[in-house]
Amino acid sequence: MQGARADRHETGAIEMPEKPRQDPSPDRRGLSLWWDMLPEAAGVRPGLGGDLDVDVAIVGAGYTGLWTARYLAIADPSLRMVVLEAEVAGYGASGRNGGWCSALFAASDTKLAREHGEDAARRMRAEMVRTVEEVGRAAAAEGIDCHFAKGGTVVMARDPAQVTRAKMQVAEARSFGAGEADLTWLDRREAHERVGATRVLGATYTPHCAAIDPARLVRGLAEAVERLGVPVHEGTPVVAIRPGRNGRRPAAVTTRGTVRAEVVVRALEAWTATLPGERRTLAPVYSLMLATEPLDDAFWKEAGLAARETFSDQRHLVIYGQRTADGRVAFGGRGAPYHFGSRVRPGFDQDARVHEGLRQALVDLFPALGDASITHRWGGPIGVPRDWHSSVGLDRATGVAWAGGYVGDGVSTANLAGRTLADLVRGERSDLVTLPWVGHRWPRWEPEPLRWLGVNAGLRGVELADRSEARRGRPSWLASKMSGMLGGR
Repeated sequence: MQGARADRHETGAIEMPEKPRQDPSPDRRGLSLWWDMLPEAAGVRPGLGGDLDVDVAIVGAGYTGLWTARYLAIADPSLRMVVLEAEVAGYGASGRNGGWCSALFAASDTKLAREHGEDAARRMRAEMVRTVEEVGRAAAAEGIDCHFAKGGTVVMARDPAQVTRAKMQVAEARSFGAGEADLTWLDRREAHERVGATRVLGATYTPHCAAIDPARLVRGLAEAVERLGVPVHEGTPVVAIRPGRNGRRPAAVTTRGTVRAEVVVRALEAWTATLPGERRTLAPVYSLMLATEPLDDAFWKEAGLAARETFSDQRHLVIYGQRTADGRVAFGGRGAPYHFGSRVRPGFDQDARVHEGLRQALVDLFPALGDASITHRWGGPIGVPRDWHSSVGLDRATGVAWAGGYVGDGVSTANLAGRTLADLVRGERSDLVTLPWVGHRWPRWEPEPLRWLGVNAGLRGVELADRSEARRGRPSWLASKMSGMLGGR
């Protein structure tokens, strides 16, 4: 890292925490299906022991923070680093998501081309495709069994409006150089061979996605980072990030001490809104999930997904699912309300109305699941920027780095963020640091109550658009209006 050890006024050695103790608290159980399926009960790592001086302080022990720590430690083992986590590693979206390691990026190719140029959009797409493979490679290198299965994604079209939208997406992909091997249209028969859902008129298919167990990945990453010599301090809430100014180094202020560094990395995604001054940076919007009991071979013979393809359909109010390694369906979607003031609370992880709506949507896809037991219901917030454009960067004037705004597509994007941040921090002039999302600055969300009114109106609007399209068979003008208002496309 350029200048990492220059003009240092404070010193402090980093001591590796002792082996995690067994976690006696019951609230880790039920955090998600994935947490409940961990082979061993999660341990709690010791918190920060007081003030500290390091080269790089990473705030947040989710995918972004842990991938950043891993790639930095491999590139420069001499760097003194620390990861600070308010709860436990993987407590946030990294341990609760749908397990799609995909090449999806929050901003569309068309949006990227409009803002950054067509070549930039093509390079971003290509790097996201490579990132899916990199996650699998890196997990294998660290001995992490995250049930990585690269079966691709099938997105069904179940009414004429969805067929129109799906074929437009294929045409858009072709215009940016994606071939049949990257994204293809499946007719009714071909689609049914992939997934035996109801009323399927066709589907798109891409091979660039792997189903994973997200908690196994994030907990394995935390252990890998520790093996590389980077301490992970859990139970250490960061209450403020102080930018560096006038010769003063940046700092992460925690409830257990202040960590001063050359670079402080903010890797909090939806929890960014809990920091002072950041309430309008990313809107925490909740995505909820449920999981069935393990299902028998007779069900899977009809339902398909033999390669563990992840699946969705073309409705506007996003749904997503996967066939888990132990034969369940893990299924989620949007629809939960945005909470006034960008609040993030454990109680918001449950919403009986939304969970019941998800169950009904799943049974609509696979009627045989009408009698299946739902063993898990959970949820959590995702970070949504005002312009629907993920970002990574380092402000050298303040020493504060950031990554996030994944809008639910963070499993792979966070890996790319970690590799990019490692290059930015070390001053590497790599291809990664020239990608179009690097240095992107988000417009701030509107102040309340406009933010609450706008986001929730958008959610209700896309629900109405889906109903209209299912009834009339034509693309809804309301959906395009909602997308523009909320920053999509």
